[in-house]
Amino acid sequence: MKHIISVPDIHCEGCVKRINTALSDAKLNFTVSLDDRTVTVDGCEHCLKTATDLIYDLGFTPEVK
Repeated sequence: MKHIISVPDIHCEGCVKRINTALSDAKLNFTVSLDDRTVTVDGCEHCLKTATDLIYDLGFTPEVK
């Protein structure tokens, strides 16, 4: 199942890189869109919670759509 997380405070490629690194280290299946300011996570509810928590821990404000 695909879950979309809105991250309105993604502003640059540096933000994308930080999120990519954290979610890759957690072995999640995801994509980050700078244009849409979203992270799409493919997986279960646990994967969504893990991704949301990691993004929050990086200092962003994730909002599950």
